[in-house]
Amino acid sequence: MANIITNFFKEPPIKEEIQDKATVDKMYKHWGIRIFVSCYIAYIVAHLCRKNIAVALPFIGQDLGYTNTQLGILGSSLYMTYGIGKFINGIIADRSNVRTFLPTAMIISAFANLCFAYSAVFVTPGHVSFFGLPSATILLWILTFFWGANGWFQSMIFPPIAKALSYWLSKSERATKWSIWSTSHQLGVFTTVMLSGILIGHFGWKTAFGIEAIVVTITGLALFWALRDKPQSLGLPDIDVYKNEPIEKEEENKKAKMSYFEMFRKYIVCNKILWLLSIAYAFVYVIRFGTEDWFVKYLMEYKGDTLAIATAKLSSLAVVGSIGAIAAGWFSDRSKSGSRIPINIVFFMGLGICLFLFHINKIDFFDYILAALIGAFTAGPQLLLGGVCALEATSKEVASAALGFSGMFGYVGAVLSASGTGFMIDTFQKHFNNGWLGAVIFWISSAVIGIIMCLIIMAYSSAKNKKLQAQAVEAHDEQKPETVQR
Repeated sequence: MANIITNFFKEPPIKEEIQDKATVDKMYKHWGIRIFVSCYIAYIVAHLCRKNIAVALPFIGQDLGYTNTQLGILGSSLYMTYGIGKFINGIIADRSNVRTFLPTAMIISAFANLCFAYSAVFVTPGHVSFFGLPSATILLWILTFFWGANGWFQSMIFPPIAKALSYWLSKSERATKWSIWSTSHQLGVFTTVMLSGILIGHFGWKTAFGIEAIVVTITGLALFWALRDKPQSLGLPDIDVYKNEPIEKEEENKKAKMSYFEMFRKYIVCNKILWLLSIAYAFVYVIRFGTEDWFVKYLMEYKGDTLAIATAKLSSLAVVGSIGAIAAGWFSDRSKSGSRIPINIVFFMGLGICLFLFHINKIDFFDYILAALIGAFTAGPQLLLGGVCALEATSKEVASAALGFSGMFGYVGAVLSASGTGFMIDTFQKHFNNGWLGAVIFWISSAVIGIIMCLIIMAYSSAKNKKLQAQAVEAHDEQKPETVQR
């Protein structure tokens, strides 16, 4: 049995390279588009089994009688398992077949969603106790378990996508095309929010989860047909070779002699830049999930919006976020200094200002504009810090693990966001009678910390570059012939 599973996920063999250039051109054009579109659609649809809780949260709390702190614990269960799983599954994905790994993850995630939704049917909060504990407490544990399990299987979705994109996108086009692909997140949130709002409004949150699980399952089955692994599995040359990208042959020869775990140690464990990027990335996720997961509840309770208006405002945050991601990628590719970090500082500053203005704004129309700007300013650092910058700080042989590593830190921030936001709401409500002020202060503080981390990365990178330049000059001087004095 174990052997069957291993073979199912095993990387396909490398085929003999096709020599006919016309055939190679035709295949690269076909499969490049097909892989990109498949990964794009997969990530959009995957959100149906992850971000649905953002709309369902107020109704789960109302239906089951949970506090904001309890809802925060429930939400954070996914982020805990997702963060750890993203790193571990990144390592596994680097050595697995994208074609089987990704669809399997989506199908099992859909099943976990069904278990989450319908466990509430069998255990109903009331006066009945289980093992001396109220049924509401037991149900909270059950829901937390299944939502946490869902987080683990959701964490299996991004790593194979990262692997596919790193092998099918050349260096010169990576930031721009990665930014285009990253809009799948914003579109996924938008689609999920709108669909979940409609389904929950008509059928309730349990049925909504069931319908969305079916959609994800069908998509997962279709991906078995649509996907392929890296180009070499189809007899195509490496993308950088095909695109005539400059390759550091000395570095490539070194990597050829290294085992996977040697590369893992060098390019991930001992990579200080990747560590700093990942810590900064965590604070992006505090804001991202703070706004995505709590906005509907925030708008309904603090601003008195209906469910329809609240989901519309959250949707504007998600849709315009995609523009922010594309803008960040475009500007960073064309940065004269070649550094992407200053752009992140600008985005963090804009994010903090917009969060403050959104909270104090009383005009409904401007809420849509400010929500859209919050989405745009969040998407920029999300794309660059944990995506493009992390990829450029490592090697594509460990690309999934590297992005899984930064993603793990991101979801540490997500856990902090879920539990911290709920705690801040309840605390400020108790002491200042304005719970949502505590949430906004929490989010703005994360933007400030993000700026500080970016400044540290810039200082460290500058010091490292100066050291490397000094070493290069020293090595060059040592190679000069000694001057013979007459």
